[in-house]
Formats: sequence, C-alpha cells, structure tokens
Amino acid sequence: MGMLKEMSMLNGIPGNERQVRQYMNEKMKDISEVSFDNLGSIIAKKVGNPNGPRIMVAGHMDEVGFMVTTITKEGYVKFTPAGGWWSQVMLSQQLVITTCDNKEIRAVIGAKAPHILTPEERAKPVEMDKMYLDLGVENKEEAEKLGIKPGDMITPYIEAIEMSNKKYLLGKAWDNRVGCAAAIEVLQNIQDKKHDNIYFGVGTVQEEVGLRGAKTSSHKIQPDIGIALDTTIAFDFPGGNKNTVLGKGVGIMFKDSSMIGHKGLRDYVVGLCEKENIPYQLTFLERGGTDGGAIHMSHIGAPSISFCLPVRYLHSHTSIVHQDDYDAMVKIVTLLIESLDRETVNKITYQ
Repeated sequence: MGMLKEMSMLNGIPGNERQVRQYMNEKMKDISEVSFDNLGSIIAKKVGNPNGPRIMVAGHMDEVGFMVTTITKEGYVKFTPAGGWWSQVMLSQQLVITTCDNKEIRAVIGAKAPHILTPEERAKPVEMDKMYLDLGVENKEEAEKLGIKPGDMITPYIEAIEMSNKKYLLGKAWDNRVGCAAAIEVLQNIQDKKHDNIYFGVGTVQEEVGLRGAKTSSHKIQPDIGIALDTTIAFDFPGGNKNTVLGKGVGIMFKDSSMIGHKGLRDYVVGLCEKENIPYQLTFLERGGTDGGAIHMSHIGAPSISFCLPVRYLHSHTSIVHQDDYDAMVKIVTLLIESLDRETVNKITYQ
C-alpha cells in the first residue's frame, strides 16, 4: 500500500490539515517549487515549458471528522461534525482526539445497550447531538488534565490494511487522501520528463465544508486547465445500481452538484483512456461535488474535469477502495500532463 496507507493513517479535518500538509511537503519539496496559500493549501509547481498552459491538479487534504465542543461534569466529550456524517454509522466507533499539543487520546462514541432501548428508540437512528465520547475517565477534571479543549480535532481510529484480495484496501480518509497521493505520484512521474506545461500539484484545505481551499489556491494559480482528484460512490453493494464499481477504472465525472465537467476536456480525456487502454467509468452525482466546482469558476474560468475513485462506505469510519482504480487515476493524469500543450488547451477551450 505504501503511500496510500501512510496518508490514510494521518489525521486532518477541515481547518486542521497540518499532518497531511507536512507529509505532502516532505514528498514534494525536493522535486518541485513548493508554496502555500494563506488558508494552508500546499502548491507544488513543476515547470515543463515556462510559456505553457497552467495545469492545476488538486486533491483535498481534509477528511470528515469532528471537533470537541464541551466536556460534561462526568468527563464525557460532546462534539460537532466537521463535514457530512450520517448518525447511523457512528455509534460505538473508536476515535482519536488530537489536542493542541498534538497528544492523541483514544475514545469511543457511547451508546445505550440494546436491553434498555424503548421501542421508539430502536425504530430510528440516534441523533448526533445525543451522542458523546467516552474517554474512560472519572470526571471533567480528569478529562481536562489530558489537555482536551473545545475545538480539538476528532478523527476515526482504524488501521489501513489490504483485505483478502490484496487489491481491496480498507481504511479511513480515502476521501480524499487518494487524491493527494495521486497528485504526488503524478509529480514524481513527470519530474524527469519533458512536457509542455506548468504543473501545479495541490493539496487543498476545507473541501468538506465548502471547497474553500480550492477557491483560494486556484485564485493564486490562475489555471488554464483544472483537474480535481477525488472520490465517488461505489454502487457495487446489494441493491446498488452499479453506476460505478470497484476495480473497473477511474470515474470520470461528467456532472455533479458543483460542476458540469467541460465537454471538450472530457472528450479529450476519454480519447486518451481508450487509446492507452486505461479503464474508466463515466459517472455522475446528483448530490455532492469536488474541488472542481471552485476551480472551474476561478479567475476568468478554467475548463475542468473531476477524476473520482469509487469508494464503498464514503463518509464513515471505514471505507474500501481498489488499487487498480487508483493506478488508473495516476496513469491518466500523468498522460494528460505529458500530452497537453498550449495549442491543445486552446483547442479544448475554444472549440
């Protein structure tokens, strides 16, 4: 699993992406020119042709998680979500609280035993504001001595592993560490190759709460072409519609709630995939978006497309991706960078 496992195990919610940013900086600083925007997005610039088009390839660093709000007198921690959660996937899950001094404290989301639930309680999911974290302490004073304060980051606790079929990878935060890892790998792939572009590999902040880092970083970069690397729903579960599935290639998003993928760019990408035998799946989402929603409207506009990795069990503690889909994502973006030039970008943009 390599870099994918390492990035999955990092903790970083919207507004607290420090661990992921530091990791990406270590991977990119020696092979590119690294800078940051004022919200904390990291930007790795690699010049092929200084007069070439500016290609922005972005994966968001933040994962869905929570933040501490209060500590009760009994020592339980109340919390608020950072990103979208469904309460039904949360009870009895283990989490980690990261304090201001980077101390990590294990906890579990408390739940009533089924023996004492009323019929009405059994019939519906527990509301999030009724939940709490159990630290295994006696009272508020003991919890506070651990250094826990309101605003501290809370993230799922799970080890990233290969499953029975080694191509199936289980872990947290695939949304969207896969995009961050792919942006790094593309940079590594092109570092010694000639190409006619200026590549910007970006780890954005705060995507899960409104594409905020994509807005600021794209204003800084002013891209000619935008590529968002993200995730989408894998529908290969019982009763699913099989729109996108694991192991059948990278998803090429032609429509979501934040962007309609640029038709000229989409046609060009599909042509590349078919020419090079890269597996792909054309897909859409009626709800949900990617950083492409901000990138394509930056500056005077940038033709943009989203490459999305199918994921089972998005926005939960535990999700599954497929190695072949990730490899297809890296391959198509690498080929895209190698094949684009000013003439091709102009043709895509103005045809």
